[in-house]
Amino acid sequence: MKPEDFMREAISVSIQNVESGNGGPFGAVIVKDAEIIARGANLVTSSNDPTAHAEVVAIRAACDAIGDFQLTDCDIYCSCEPCPMCLGAIYWARLTNIYYGNSKEDAAAILFDDQFIYEEIERPITRRKLKTSQLMRDEALVAFQKWSTSDMKLEY
Repeated sequence: MKPEDFMREAISVSIQNVESGNGGPFGAVIVKDAEIIARGANLVTSSNDPTAHAEVVAIRAACDAIGDFQLTDCDIYCSCEPCPMCLGAIYWARLTNIYYGNSKEDAAAILFDDQFIYEEIERPITRRKLKTSQLMRDEALVAFQKWSTSDMKLEY
């Protein structure tokens, strides 16, 4: 299969999702060794889970399919440019390449606008709209100290 075939599948997933009423117009597929190993559709409204974006759903399914928390040597095809949350998840999953159809500007035109999140990330914590306060750092550091000396940790 060619990259265009994988993108067509991601787009097909997004269209089917709209037609089924299960969520927003977003789909994603994850490919390893020229085979689709996972598909994901936006399930935010049907699952009452704001993190159930197509890319995250696909990442979870792909990790389950291969039995690993890293998707090294896998590519993701998204019907739309990933939002900040999905982009972060893609980086954490260690995917190799991202291919997308619609742009974030296309999404904004149908009222899926994440620009305010991009802007918030750039602001100092004290200037963000969502009040953010640090509490109990010394107590919280205990877990980090234990992690740094643990023989049981699996680094990622």
